[in-house]
Parts: sequence; structure tokens; C-alpha cells
Amino acid sequence: MDANDFRQKSKAVWETMAAGWEKKRSYLWTASRHIGEWLIANLDVRPGQTILELACGTGDTGFAAASLLGSTGRLILTDFASNMVQAARRRGTELGLTNVEYRVMDAESMDLPDGSVDGVICRWGYMLMADPAAALKQTRRVLRRGGRLCFSVFATAERNPWAALPARVLIEGGHMAPPAPEAPGILALGNPDRIKRLLAEAGFNLSRIEEMPIVLPFETADEYWSFLRQIAGALAALITALPEDRQRSVRRTIEDRLGPFRKDGGYALPGVCLNVVAD
Repeated sequence: MDANDFRQKSKAVWETMAAGWEKKRSYLWTASRHIGEWLIANLDVRPGQTILELACGTGDTGFAAASLLGSTGRLILTDFASNMVQAARRRGTELGLTNVEYRVMDAESMDLPDGSVDGVICRWGYMLMADPAAALKQTRRVLRRGGRLCFSVFATAERNPWAALPARVLIEGGHMAPPAPEAPGILALGNPDRIKRLLAEAGFNLSRIEEMPIVLPFETADEYWSFLRQIAGALAALITALPEDRQRSVRRTIEDRLGPFRKDGGYALPGVCLNVVAD
């Protein structure tokens, strides 16, 4: 797919996903809080700094930094999907935060001056971008000298059954093609060597890559199916576009394969993130 076509389709997907992400905000943050707090801790946030979050979603990762910035600091929350930014704004208002700026912005083409931020965080964003190399170069451009980047992506398919299982079912059913090498997607940056290469090309010095497990719990198979239809980005778009009879067939196959993930009367779908620090 042409990169511009991909960007337009991806934006439409995430504008649609925003409602599900806002509805399930608490669930998603509970499952991923340790990821977000790791990013903030390793960013070494200090009072008075300006911190930028890319692909902010509903904003919880960035909000974890807001109190550390103090009244003289500024948190800039950005997402290319305006509905996500609106959801983040509503959450920030609920929290009573006054040091946050909300902006609709594409990470591949940032409307920010050179060297204007002290740190950048991005949880699960770079792997979904049409051109992560361009986004990382833009990130390097807007960072001040000595600024730090902390981001998280998902590891390879075999280490992330929560995403790989439904994708495999869709591929086997002929509903989607196997992803091309390095094509944007949930698992596109699962290879640490690719991360290292992209960071070097963008002018970053890699500090470390740390693996961190994540578990997505579901009380029932119905709950997992709702998650896949309302929250799971491009997978959700593919599933909901299928005719009803094919959706039912996909659902049955996925449920048949959930057995190994039974736990405490429900299901626990595991995954692994790659958390990265660079400067």
C-alpha cells in the first residue's frame, strides 16, 4: 500500500478506535501501567521541563509525568487522531491538570521547533507509523541537546499471542495477507536489530532495550472478542468489515484456540514489550 494511503486509512481506524479506548481506558491503563511508569521513570522527568508524548491515545502515560513537571513545566500530548486527543483532554480535565497542552499532530511531521522539548515518550506508537524512520528523525530534531527518548513497542509474534492469535486466524481464513517484512503493524518493531538501526539512522545513541512482560486479562471469551472489535486497531477494522457470517466463523475459531490461556475462570493473554531508552 502506498504510504499516504496507509496514513489516511490508519488515521480513520484510530479515529474510530478512540471511543473504545476511552471506554476501556481504565482497563488498558491497569494492564499497561507498569509500562507507562517505566517510561516516565527512565525519562528522568524534572520540574520545569517540556515533555512531549507521541501517539498519546487517552493520555495516561503522559499524565503520569504531569505532577513531576510542576507548575513551571509543560506536558504536550499529541496524537494524529483528533478523537484520541479529545479523549485525552477529557481525562486531563477530570484529573484537574493545568500544565498540559493537547495537540493533533503527526509524529512523522511535527509542528514543533527544533530543540524545543526535553524528553519524548511514546507507548506503542512507532510500530504503527507508515514511516517510523521519519518519525524518529523528527523526534531527534525536536529534542534539545541532552534530551532523552523513551518508547515501548511489542516484541515478535510468538511472544505476543494476544495479537498473533487473531491475526493468524484472519490470515488462515484468507481475510488478510501475511504482513510484508517491516510493514507497519502491532508487531512491526519486534526485532531489536531493526530498532537499533532506525535509532542510529535518526542520530540517536541507544542506551538500552529492556524486555517487559504484559498480560491482558479477560473474564470471558466474549470480552476478548469485544476487545478485538473495539480496541485492536487494524485488526478491529478488518474484523468489523467482514460479513456477519464470516465474523462468526472467525470468532468461533479464535475461541477454540483460547484454551491454553485459561486462568482463574477467565483468560490471560500474554505479551512482551520492548522498552527502549535513547539519547
